[in-house]
Amino acid sequence: MKKEDYKNVWVYIETEKGKEKKVGLELLRPGRKIADALQQELIAVVIGHRVEEVSKLAICHGADKVILVNNEQYDRYCTDAIALCLEQLIDKYAPNTILIGATNNGRDIGPRVACYLKTGLTADCTSIQFNKENENVTWIRPAFGGNLMANIECPDQRPQMGTVRPGVFKKPEYNSLAIGDVIVEDIVIPKEKIRTKIRETVKEVMEAVNLEDAEIIVSGGRGLGSAENFKYIRELAEVLNAAIGSSRAAVDEGWMPHAHQVGQTGKTVAPKVYIACGISGAIQHLAGMSGADIIIAINKDEFAPIFEVADYGIVGDLFEILPELTEEIRNYRNQ
Repeated sequence: MKKEDYKNVWVYIETEKGKEKKVGLELLRPGRKIADALQQELIAVVIGHRVEEVSKLAICHGADKVILVNNEQYDRYCTDAIALCLEQLIDKYAPNTILIGATNNGRDIGPRVACYLKTGLTADCTSIQFNKENENVTWIRPAFGGNLMANIECPDQRPQMGTVRPGVFKKPEYNSLAIGDVIVEDIVIPKEKIRTKIRETVKEVMEAVNLEDAEIIVSGGRGLGSAENFKYIRELAEVLNAAIGSSRAAVDEGWMPHAHQVGQTGKTVAPKVYIACGISGAIQHLAGMSGADIIIAINKDEFAPIFEVADYGIVGDLFEILPELTEEIRNYRNQ
């Protein structure tokens, strides 16, 4: 097929137990911009079991149409089943561009499908632009340990594919009056083509760190001084029912696991409230949390770059401030 034969922009909306992953809805925002620039349609692809409501939600958040594959076979994530299903859909409809969330599953499925299609895939993007002159998507992602940003295009092959970090984009506004077609596809993958089998899902491990969906995040940096001092972060996070984040410096020191890292080489987050404690605000960290609605910074260095993006700043000793703040919030909630 020629490049011009590929039409429309797809957003794969990952589901789990009948519920959508938030990043799928977030990607409808850049998907809309690309589709409008191409003067084509924005189509959400929903694969799962009992996910009819996810289809409706995708339309209410801006999709023109939804391609729905609803079957018990897709109740739990399986690389072979989802990949083969997507490959059949792509062969049939030939989309121009495909956006996939850079979740654990998205990072697994994206390269597999791209390999089958013999096209390129840019992984773990933190931004997307569109070049109207050549109709190429410019995928932007950190490179060389986050020290520079790479701009990557796929000029010769279609579809153009990329995985995008959760929290990079805001979900489009919800419109309950939106209407759109739902195209139901009945695809069942033969059992002999499924090479893997899920025997057990360890819930505690899966849900241990969920920064992308957290509404409040309390993060600590080099200013904590040691792994033991992260107890101040944990105590504040507990009274706020918040997730715990970390700067790269704290992870490099071995004080926190990489799963908690926020920034270009960690996770990109967009909570309602982000509290940065002892974090100077290097550009690599700011790129991962600047989408927060409210940023609160606590640092003894009044010239720290974090204060340039903070909505509220406290200059002082975090070892004095955090215990008092935690106690005040605990007392307020116990009233």
